[in-house]
Amino acid sequence: MAKAVFLDRDGVINRAIVREGKPYPPATVEETEILPDVAEALKRLKAHGYLLIVVTNQPDVARGTTSRETVEAINAYLSASLPIDEFRTCYHDSGDGCDCRKPRPGSLLAAAALHDIDMSRSFMVGDRWRDVEAGQNAGCKTIFIDYGYCEKQPEAADCRVSSLGKAANYILEEVQ
Repeated sequence: MAKAVFLDRDGVINRAIVREGKPYPPATVEETEILPDVAEALKRLKAHGYLLIVVTNQPDVARGTTSRETVEAINAYLSASLPIDEFRTCYHDSGDGCDCRKPRPGSLLAAAALHDIDMSRSFMVGDRWRDVEAGQNAGCKTIFIDYGYCEKQPEAADCRVSSLGKAANYILEEVQ
């Protein structure tokens, strides 16, 4: 069976736009900035046999404040720049009741079924409580990148770090 690192997008792969202590996605491809240690971290994880799957909530599409085309253009830019195997994007808002919106595990479990992923050997890396809970709900180990946002924090994560590079270090040390 395969193993994977599931990654949130905004705040993990690219810089989130923080306003009043809360993270938001970039509004355009031009505003999208890949975080400094991301390319190297993903390259190392890929070299150790991990599938790299981005799982992202993009509720601004359902709210009508951004277009699906903009989200897909940002995903395409990141995909062309980084060794990401797949993007799984939820375009719903909280009230829509879908299974693909984190903290529900639907997107992770669908990817696991498609790629024959062993969730017990896999990790979910995110910068918000929804990411950590989605990973826990899917049976992954969880890593929380803590930026000190002014919002609900995860109750428990297997590891708390300050960057994707440090998360990759933890993952590669954990499996040794």
